[in-house]
Amino acid sequence: MAENIRSLLIQEYPAYEVVFVFDSADDAALELVNEIRAYYPEVKSKTVIALAATDSGQKVHNLRVGAAVTDSDSEVLVFVDSDARPGKLWLRQLVAPLADDKIGAATGYRWFVSDQGGFSSQLRGVWNASIASALGANRRKNFCWGGSTAIRRSTFAALNVMERWRGSVSDDFTITKVLKEAKLLIHFTPNCLIASVGDCDFKELLEFTTRQIKITRVYAPHLWLPLLLGSAIFTIAFFGGLVLISIHPRSSAAYIFTLIIFALGATKSLMRFVAVSDVLKLSPNDLPAHILLWPFASLLYLYNTIVAAFSRRIKWRGITYELKSPNEAVIISREP
Repeated sequence: MAENIRSLLIQEYPAYEVVFVFDSADDAALELVNEIRAYYPEVKSKTVIALAATDSGQKVHNLRVGAAVTDSDSEVLVFVDSDARPGKLWLRQLVAPLADDKIGAATGYRWFVSDQGGFSSQLRGVWNASIASALGANRRKNFCWGGSTAIRRSTFAALNVMERWRGSVSDDFTITKVLKEAKLLIHFTPNCLIASVGDCDFKELLEFTTRQIKITRVYAPHLWLPLLLGSAIFTIAFFGGLVLISIHPRSSAAYIFTLIIFALGATKSLMRFVAVSDVLKLSPNDLPAHILLWPFASLLYLYNTIVAAFSRRIKWRGITYELKSPNEAVIISREP
């Protein structure tokens, strides 16, 4: 956490402000943030207590409060998650594309980096990596990732994002929808891929991945069915091939069929890893997981999409929500 905070205060950018938003004054990270801020008095920064959300997701509520207290002279608003660790040029590179007034927003994306290793942490990285590869040069098809998005203040105000966020639990899906309605382009900046360093256990893995797909089903339902069908086809083909091999161990056709499927997936994962390594300087030790675990990531996607078909209830940072619609998130309970 300390490294993540520090990375925001050492950006190579001439003038910027950092607003740290907390749910409450009891947040354990508040003291840490203030300690680190004291080492960088030359960077304008402040802390804000947003208090508990009542009519939206807590993150969206925090962003609305934070955006409302930013310096009025700021021309661009940039949103970044607390688990992100951007490089020194991140802010400069993320803001630069906004010089083109046809671009509504610029975005990066996360890349999970395991700290201690482990199957669940590695699988989370592989699962997430496939989403990262959906971003690219086609600005009309790109989407915003809330953990690293820049938008001009004038655009933010003109599109009434503050009000459109009301009742929402997904900041990025909402901004993406608003920009597409306005026919504004979303620029993906590969150099703004951000490392998210940490680990998770299997329960946390299932909670995170299923939550993402449940949110996708509510906010982008047109993506859910293709994801269900795609993951089902890959899972049935690959694991079905393994079943065929176990039943007919002398069948060369079953071996060839399964090997071809695995080789195609492994090659795609390798190409993706190599491309991202140019930006994030990834450790070669993480490569085997991306090559070997992709079939399990497809299986996990299938599980996520099936669960999302029957439930719209998610748990996020200790808060349980029922996603009634893209504009209505009901808070069911909060952990003490």
